[in-house]
Amino acid sequence: MSGLLNEKLDSGNVPFGPAANETLDQTSGGPPRARRGAGHCQCVSQTSEHMSTHAELAGRVAVVTGATRQAGIGAAIARELVAAGAAVFIAHFRDYDRQQTWGIAPGEPESILAALGASAAGTEIDLSAPSAAAVLFDRAISRFGHVDILVNNAAHWERGGITEVSAAQLDRHYAVNLRAAVLLSGEFVRRRGPEVGGRIINITSGQGHGPMPGELAYAVTKAGLDALTLSLSAGLVESGVAVNAIDPGPTDTGWIPDDLRATLVAASAAGKIGTPQEVAAVVRLLSGDAAASVTGRIIRLQSNGVVDNLMTELANRRLHQSAAGAITSSLG
Repeated sequence: MSGLLNEKLDSGNVPFGPAANETLDQTSGGPPRARRGAGHCQCVSQTSEHMSTHAELAGRVAVVTGATRQAGIGAAIARELVAAGAAVFIAHFRDYDRQQTWGIAPGEPESILAALGASAAGTEIDLSAPSAAAVLFDRAISRFGHVDILVNNAAHWERGGITEVSAAQLDRHYAVNLRAAVLLSGEFVRRRGPEVGGRIINITSGQGHGPMPGELAYAVTKAGLDALTLSLSAGLVESGVAVNAIDPGPTDTGWIPDDLRATLVAASAAGKIGTPQEVAAVVRLLSGDAAASVTGRIIRLQSNGVVDNLMTELANRRLHQSAAGAITSSLG
């Protein structure tokens, strides 16, 4: 998908917001979709370099939550944004993934940062802490000076239907899946300033389009991201901050057992299981200048043609912007 993206969108952009520091020092879910990233903070440092040939996001800085595992959606998003020229600050939380059946591999998430190179940094942080949003932005801004793009990808998932759900389980899900996303969005807007622009991209799970029996706390808290996207986008129109959500559908991040795979494929509208890279490519699209006025959308990746239609729309916007710029230059 990234190849098609680069064919349809050129790389000449006028950055929104302030330019990034010239020298960037490096520090460094639920099962089907996002992971929990996560106030304990521990910065990790790496030294390798990354070069990009498609730098449409040069000068931009992104915060991506939930990037602990190489196979996860958060790591794929970070890789795609760095490939587009952005600096990326990831939030990871080992303790959560260690408790899940998928676990984490030795050296994660340090290996993610090593692969991303000098344009990446990150911190260990539990997003369920009320102070975590402010701490995360403090650390990201101390490294890169500002934040232009926020990707709310982190998630908390536990199994449990109506007979197993408890107040404590609901609170654990709410704290990460919804409260953290709202608080992070608030920090983003306050620190961006008025009329500076930017992007908030929420990774949701499509609970309004199908049931998730046996995962009640996860379903009801992740569903709130759809409502957040719609209300927040309307409230931020004047500020120039575009707010959108991506619903990947079932996505293979290493959690799917063989006996479930066929069932998910059969139930999928697209007839397949999604990949983290497909999510990442759409995040890249929504982060570019051509998508500046695309806001309030919930993009269902399992719907046939939705990504192609978005790419065509943005390519047409790019052509219109280029033509308008040429006319202005000729008149000047």
